[in-house]
Amino acid sequence: MSQDQISQATSVPAAVPASQAFAKSDRAKQNFILRQLVGKDFKRKYRRSVLGVVWSVLNPLLMMIVMSLVFSFFLRYDSIEHYPLYLILGNVTWQIFADSTNQGVTSILDAAPLLKKVRINKTVFPIERVLFSLVNFAFSLIAVVLVMLWEGVMPTWTVVLLPVLLVLLMGFCIGMSLLLSALAVFFRDVIHLWGVVILAWSYVTPIFWPVSMIAQVPYAFMRVIMLANPMYNYVTFMRMILLNGQPPELITVAMCAFWAVVMIAIGYAVFRKLQRKFILYI
Repeated sequence: MSQDQISQATSVPAAVPASQAFAKSDRAKQNFILRQLVGKDFKRKYRRSVLGVVWSVLNPLLMMIVMSLVFSFFLRYDSIEHYPLYLILGNVTWQIFADSTNQGVTSILDAAPLLKKVRINKTVFPIERVLFSLVNFAFSLIAVVLVMLWEGVMPTWTVVLLPVLLVLLMGFCIGMSLLLSALAVFFRDVIHLWGVVILAWSYVTPIFWPVSMIAQVPYAFMRVIMLANPMYNYVTFMRMILLNGQPPELITVAMCAFWAVVMIAIGYAVFRKLQRKFILYI
C-alpha cells in the first residue's frame, strides 16, 4: 500500500460545524416535542369516550345531515347539485381553520407552566394546534368519502391536488395562530373577541349557501371583499378538486398562496417581536 493510500485511509473526517450540529439537534427536539404534544392532545380529546376517534367521522356526517335538512327544506338550497357533498366539503375545510385558531389562540397561555420551567421554541405550541386539526381532518375524510359514494361522485385525478391545498391552508392557519396566540398573552379579550369574529366570518363564507349569491350582493366593494375572503378561496379549492373534479382556477390558487404567505409573514413577525415578554404576562 502506498503512502498516499495509507494517509487517505487514516485521515480523520472533518468535524461538523457546531452551528450545524446544534441546528440539527434543535430541529430534532422540536419535532419530538410536536409529536408528543399532538399525541397528548389526541389522547386527551378522546379520553373516556366510548366511540373514540369515530366521533371525528360522525361529527361531520351528523352536521351534514342536520344542515342539509334545514337548508334544503327551509332555505331551498336543494337546487345545488350534490348539496350534501357541497355542504360537507365546505364544513370540513372550515373546521380545519376554526379548530386551528380556536385552539391556537390560547396555546401559549395553556403552555405557561412548561414555559416557566423549560427553555423551548415557543412557536411549537401554536403550530402543534394546527397539526392536531390536520389529524382530525384526516378522520373527517372518511365521512367525505362516504358522502361521495352516497352521491355517486367519483374522485378524479384532481384529488392529487389535495396536499397542495392542505399545505396552503396549514400555512394560513399557522400564521393566524401565531398572531392570535401572541396577542392573547397581552390582551385576554382577544380570546373572547375571536369567537365572535370567527362566527361572523363563517356566515360570509359560502359554507352552506350557494356561491352564486355573492353576485346578488348590492355593493361592489362588498362583493370584492367576499371574493377575496381567504376561506372562500380555500373552500372553493376543495370543492373544485373533490366535487367538480376539475383543477381550480389559477386566481384561486394564487389567492390561497397569497394569504398563506401574508399570514405567515405577519404572524411570525408579531410573534417574534412579542415572545420575549411572554414570560412576564403568562
